[in-house]
Amino acid sequence: MIVGVATFLMGCLPGFADIGYLAPALLVALRFIQGFALGGEWGGAVLLVAEHSPNKSRGFWSSWPQAAVPVGNLLATLVLFIMSTALSPEAFLGWGWRVAFWLSAVIVFVGYYIRTHVTEAPIFLEAKALVEKEQAVSYGVFEVVRKYPKGILQAMGLRFAENIMYYLVVSFAIVYLKSVHKYDTSSLLLALLIAHVIHFLVIPQVGRLVDKLGRKPVYLIGSIAGAAWPFFAFPMFDTRNAVLIVLAVTIGLCLHAFMYAGQPAIMAELFPTRMRYSGVSLGSQVTSIFAGSLAPLLATQWLKDTGSWLPTAIYLLVACAITTVAVLSLKETKGIALEDVDRADAAREGLLPAASR
Repeated sequence: MIVGVATFLMGCLPGFADIGYLAPALLVALRFIQGFALGGEWGGAVLLVAEHSPNKSRGFWSSWPQAAVPVGNLLATLVLFIMSTALSPEAFLGWGWRVAFWLSAVIVFVGYYIRTHVTEAPIFLEAKALVEKEQAVSYGVFEVVRKYPKGILQAMGLRFAENIMYYLVVSFAIVYLKSVHKYDTSSLLLALLIAHVIHFLVIPQVGRLVDKLGRKPVYLIGSIAGAAWPFFAFPMFDTRNAVLIVLAVTIGLCLHAFMYAGQPAIMAELFPTRMRYSGVSLGSQVTSIFAGSLAPLLATQWLKDTGSWLPTAIYLLVACAITTVAVLSLKETKGIALEDVDRADAAREGLLPAASR
């Protein structure tokens, strides 16, 4: 509900001409509230699926909440494409852009209904009952930081390059094409529209690979190949050929999917149930503050200062190297039972697993 209200209010904000600097200040405040709410809901959503999933297909099923991201971007891009095509540039900047914010807020009510009508996974309910019985054992943020710092750092490392790459592909690519090559907005939105459709289709298939080949090899494909993406994508952008531009963006999102699809399964398997929500949410969402949120800003500034895409390419290369190290530090957990993760945690704490009580 917080996400929905904040999103709707973004579409209602007066412009700079009406209220001056209060307009961007309110936008930042609403974005903060929206992001704060998302930080709690993403972990709950992906873990609800991951904990309900069979051990052998957890990667596939838990990739579906990830696939919802390109669906949301697809719908938003479709609305913006229609509005930018149907309206004059003045009308689009005046009010047309607001429609996407108003409509996206409506979808939140669908999500709220689903979220409140699905029961928690049995393993979560068992862990909750055990924690309530063992008052000395906590399951909050401070506990997970104290007991599983390595897991949090690994989760942050997994998220780092993936988050940066996503915003370079879907955000900075637009900035680059508009500022350097004066590409029109409608053409860019159409390119993103096509790329988001393919991204949505690819994510669950990569989820299948995560279950078949393993968590680590699939993620490594994404982190290693992702490092190469800007070195061929930006020359493709420079051709100004529409087909090559769409292809470059689509390849970028497909490589991103190799990191993105398996995240919920991998992160769920890093933490025991009693602190999985805290560990997954902390490792994922805190990283986005200094990864994806800064990436377009840094890339735009480097483009302004140097006139080149090379600093941005090196930036992604370093990020992918960090993520690759994080992946290599993982234990392969393909097919592992979450009950086994809980048993290992119980043994570490000197407790009997819930099933034996």
